[in-house]
Amino acid sequence: MANSTETPAERAHRTIHAGGEWLAASSGATRDILDPADALPFAVIAEGDEKDTDLAVAAARRAFDAGPWPHTPVAERAALLRRVADLLVRDREPLGLLESRDAGKTVEEGRVDIDCVADAFRYFADLVAGEAPGRVVDAGSPEIHSVVVHEPVGVCAMITPWNYPLLQASWKIAPALAAGNTLVIKPSEITPMTTVALIDLLVEAGLPAGVANIVTGPGHTVGARLAEHPDVDLVSFTGGLISGTKVAQAAAVTVKKVALELGGKNPNVVFADACETEEGFDTAVDQALNAAFIHSGQVCSAGGRLIIEESVRERFVAELARRAAKIRLGRGTEDGVECGPLVSEQQRAKTEDYVASALAEGAALRCGGKRPEPSPQRPQSGYFYEPTVLDHCHREMRVVREEVFGPVLTVETFRTEDEAVALANDTEYGLAGAVWTADAGRARRVAGRLRHGTVWINDFHPYLPQAEWGGFGKSGVGRELGPAGLAEYRESKHVYQNLAPKPVRWFAG
Repeated sequence: MANSTETPAERAHRTIHAGGEWLAASSGATRDILDPADALPFAVIAEGDEKDTDLAVAAARRAFDAGPWPHTPVAERAALLRRVADLLVRDREPLGLLESRDAGKTVEEGRVDIDCVADAFRYFADLVAGEAPGRVVDAGSPEIHSVVVHEPVGVCAMITPWNYPLLQASWKIAPALAAGNTLVIKPSEITPMTTVALIDLLVEAGLPAGVANIVTGPGHTVGARLAEHPDVDLVSFTGGLISGTKVAQAAAVTVKKVALELGGKNPNVVFADACETEEGFDTAVDQALNAAFIHSGQVCSAGGRLIIEESVRERFVAELARRAAKIRLGRGTEDGVECGPLVSEQQRAKTEDYVASALAEGAALRCGGKRPEPSPQRPQSGYFYEPTVLDHCHREMRVVREEVFGPVLTVETFRTEDEAVALANDTEYGLAGAVWTADAGRARRVAGRLRHGTVWINDFHPYLPQAEWGGFGKSGVGRELGPAGLAEYRESKHVYQNLAPKPVRWFAG
């Protein structure tokens, strides 16, 4: 077994954790992890494959079938989750820095992510610790004792995205452990470092060997094997629609439980009355910037579709474009930087393609639309792209229909409330959306008509660990966070006890 005092740096490419051991890939393959700010490698990980995945699943299966964790009292499981939260707080600074280098976001964004991860562990600890042990069902007779109890699903496979590596991992790991499951997680091969670090913290907190396992490697081998593996009972995937569909198809063969979060194309609807005062106007513009450009737009809930009432469009878009052009781009670890690079050259090229197609289809470029000039904070080799505002867009454009996952904001206009709702709902996704208005009745009315899993009124992006997160339509199935997020990792069992059994005499013989 690897020396438990080793740091991740000292362990180098042994980033596969199975059955309590840190291992290199069985093939010996490795992958360089690049800093997207300069495209230079800063870490090396094991490039696992199907064989490594089978090893990790076998460890999780043994830990569930024969280990103590599924039968550990709820209070002890909750206490471990709280210890993990305390360790995250202790390591907030190095983890925030690591998330910045791995994903390209600013260090402050990385720190906030770590705070949210700690909150998730605490929330699920408190949730399970405060629950009743079962739900009594009235059978209509004092001779019958009937109760519904919750049990862990079993071995859970988790496949997480590259944009919020540790946060998305925590939304799966915390409820799975709270419910008594074992797990194998595959982080994105582009941004795996903080998830590897989290496994170290779980071990430090006292989690038994084999309960939490990680395989670093690509989706077409590790992810595909997890989705189809006969010893996996549940697969939870966050990522793109095409990959999510493949996961669901593979999981269906063995009738696994499946949870999918597949992104969105999220409307930010602004009515003119929200902009009647200078303060209201400034707030709506500022929040539109936040909605579209936080983490360079690489957010599943990004408000990339601005749907604005026609009477205020020109003033609003002009101010929005002016401020977007002033966003300070650079390496996330540098002081004063407001927005980092895209995560990879592939993602930047995809963004450039969407912008080019929009311009070819008649969109008007109000700002951005190109790579910035290099600077000491912005190496030429980094994957930077300017915040881009595209005006005069319409529903037939690819950039409006499809998830860009880059710093691109499209502008559509409406004249009536019904038209605003129709535009906002005219998407195959349904993850999140927002409505801005000074009319409280209109706010509630429009929010009630939007077919999106989360609707913000006069705000954008906040979430609460107590509230479920998920979407309608092709944004996925299942929910994360909240009581429903815990329920995803449980099975319900009805225990019916007859306290005074008697013969039934149904059959004459």
